[in-house]
Amino acid sequence: MRILVVEDEKEIADGIESVLVRENYLVDTVYDGLSGLEYTLSGLYDLVILDIMLPKLNGLDILKNVREEGMDVPIILVTAKSMVEDKVKGLDYGADDYITKPFDVEELLARIRARTRASKGSRQNIISVGDIELDKSQQKLECGDGGVKLGNKEFQLMEYLINNAGHILTKDMLASKIWGPDDESEYNNVEVYISFLRKKLKFVKSKAQIVTTKGVGYSLEADGI
Repeated sequence: MRILVVEDEKEIADGIESVLVRENYLVDTVYDGLSGLEYTLSGLYDLVILDIMLPKLNGLDILKNVREEGMDVPIILVTAKSMVEDKVKGLDYGADDYITKPFDVEELLARIRARTRASKGSRQNIISVGDIELDKSQQKLECGDGGVKLGNKEFQLMEYLINNAGHILTKDMLASKIWGPDDESEYNNVEVYISFLRKKLKFVKSKAQIVTTKGVGYSLEADGI
């Protein structure tokens, strides 16, 4: 399980990271809001521990951006004791939980366990092809023990590719299906999002490939189809 820690107080951040590593979590730590947003939107994390008071971009703005992108990665906010209003805003914006400084590490670990249990999707929401599975309840691409969260457009595109695995889909078909037939502003993003998905297939170590047929379109090729 991979966790992102976004905390500008380096001593606190490094302390959290050390505790999580001892518990056998994979951990990345960043110390400002812009980096926190970028890392969270990468979709590589199963859970985010997010401080509210951050330089460059505060935690509430990060949370709002992430939810507007359609990502449901569990997020635990770290708040100051007196910040009642921010706790309420955080929950309204889509935070899954919050913990107040100073906190006990056992409490933090318990909250992490609770959030990850709650986020596990039902098997009926999973579609698969070859060695990959797409969990529709979590917008998560999985292969073996590896998994990665997908952004909203990435998820829609991967779902469409899986449902039409082995068939060539033209760029026009993909653009129309994902962005709508009347929206030309995102047309060139098809190539960009195909690139994103290829990287995520590589990240989860899948044998499936998105193949380009020059001048025609793209197809998802996997064993067993």
